[in-house]
Amino acid sequence: MSAQPTSQHDTPSPAAGARRDRHRVVVVGGGFGGLNVVRELGRSAVAGDLDVVLVDKRNHHTFQPLLYQVATAGLQPHDIGMSLRSIRGVRRTGPDGRPTTDVRLGEVVDVDDHGVVLADGARLPYDHLVVAAGGITNDLGIPGVAEHAFGLKSLPEAAQLRNHLLRRFEAASADPAHLSDGTLTFVIAGGGPTGVELAGALAELVDQVLTEDHPTLDIAHVRIVLLELTDRLLPGFSDRSHRVALQRLERRGVEVRLGTGAEEVTADQVTLSNGEVLPARTLVWATGIAGVPLGAKLGVEPGRAGRIPVDARMRAVDADGRPARDGRLLVIGDLAGAVAGGDALPQVAPVAIQQGRYVADLIVREVAGDEPPPPFRYRDKGKMATIGRTDAVVELPFKLRFSGFPAWIAWLVLHLLWLVGFRNRISVLVTWAWNYLTYDHSARLLIDQREAEEADTSKGRIRRSWADRSEDAPPPEGNAGST
Repeated sequence: MSAQPTSQHDTPSPAAGARRDRHRVVVVGGGFGGLNVVRELGRSAVAGDLDVVLVDKRNHHTFQPLLYQVATAGLQPHDIGMSLRSIRGVRRTGPDGRPTTDVRLGEVVDVDDHGVVLADGARLPYDHLVVAAGGITNDLGIPGVAEHAFGLKSLPEAAQLRNHLLRRFEAASADPAHLSDGTLTFVIAGGGPTGVELAGALAELVDQVLTEDHPTLDIAHVRIVLLELTDRLLPGFSDRSHRVALQRLERRGVEVRLGTGAEEVTADQVTLSNGEVLPARTLVWATGIAGVPLGAKLGVEPGRAGRIPVDARMRAVDADGRPARDGRLLVIGDLAGAVAGGDALPQVAPVAIQQGRYVADLIVREVAGDEPPPPFRYRDKGKMATIGRTDAVVELPFKLRFSGFPAWIAWLVLHLLWLVGFRNRISVLVTWAWNYLTYDHSARLLIDQREAEEADTSKGRIRRSWADRSEDAPPPEGNAGST
């Protein structure tokens, strides 16, 4: 496929300056899917014929499976985040010394047949466009969730939740009146892996750390309530894993409400589907994923929950099932409405990783003039969830299932291997070892960057000029998450 001519309004990427006849690939999103596309293209036999640009509105990759540990003070944001430009394989140069793969910081706001438009007005032309922009929290239309619930999809959200949790305990310690107004009631909506892992980690934080931090506080007032609309935890797991998770969470003091969801949310209470009203100042929304708003700009009608319909080769398709934009638009990860056996594929990292490698192979074959690969097939290598210290459930192919300490070790090892960057692996390993040996969570710092917007100076109290410039104000709470 030949490259389209660059119009006078197009803004070539830094890599595009090397050779104009290179096949241009724009990858939107630096998550698991996008990273694997870029890496595979960079190491392919046709890498020298490609101009690859990775676009993300944030400058780093986020290891989302461990966001709950940042929220519960077990890890620091930098432990699970890594600068995109520093990731091995993301930046590459060709034989002429000029980049063939590069990173562009920016937010994609529109897409047409030949280019993506960024928020700053720049246009990046493409011959293939891979959209791996991820998902956002889906409030499912429940009143008050969007305004009052905490999401857990990015580093800012995790750090914000950590600050909020710690402040609830500080408030209760300062004023006993808060013991009865829901300040220490923490509601988690969603009994999937994220909700189960967060509930277990929060119970551990309270029992092992915050009890010691607040010796005058009656911890008996703390309530951790996990809501699940279905009749079992960990949907998609076996009944055995459900029973283990339920038993272990209840042993840790978590109130598990099966067959119960949230009907309405305000700043200080949650109304449940059974009519009960829970006074609570904290609701974490760990259920429901919707496609990012960018999906509506792709020229394809989004499907359920905003996911873009794709064919068996991950090409976005229109209402008649025909490939959109001449088959040059590929969608992977949480945004893709890929199906297997009639069911939508789960929105999890392994799916995005495998799809990223697949579409890279597809693009390489098209550039080389070879036959396309067979249709994409997801290979489920198993699933796992941790319930707390020394406790997890693991399910592998051939009905191999185990729980407890061995499952916890397996969970630790796999997540260390999945982490991007050697430094991150070492940092997380050391932190986990420290937490295990000392029963401590050292990342419980209250850091509010809004405090820096105004400061006392020799000229009196002033407001910083950048405080009102959203385009270059500091990101909230220790960097931002991936697209």
